[in-house]
Amino acid sequence: MKISEVSKKYNITIDTLRYYEKIGLLPSIQKNSSGIRIYSREDCKKIEFIICMRSAGLSIEVLKKYLELCKLGDKTAKQRYEILKCEREKLFQKRDDIQKTIDKLNYKIDVYYKNILEKEKTLN
Repeated sequence: MKISEVSKKYNITIDTLRYYEKIGLLPSIQKNSSGIRIYSREDCKKIEFIICMRSAGLSIEVLKKYLELCKLGDKTAKQRYEILKCEREKLFQKRDDIQKTIDKLNYKIDVYYKNILEKEKTLN
């Protein structure tokens, strides 16, 4: 797949793909004889993972560390486990914070709705 195809498929800019390559998140993108990047199936799996982890809130630094540990093989499994576990806890906290916000919004919406209904009753 060419870079423009990958960009469209994953809804990610070409600049972002090039940046990920430059900083080492996608270090081994092959180029054809004309110098055009050709993304393999494995490259696309990495991109999917990167997009997923970034949308989950992982920083570039944490993601780089995780992927560097992946390159070192099974001996880093515990470190990778700890990274993912820590990031999951952060997501759980964000989820809880979002739920609290939703609960507050629901309360305010209910108050407004009841207020509106009361006003409509008095007008009729």
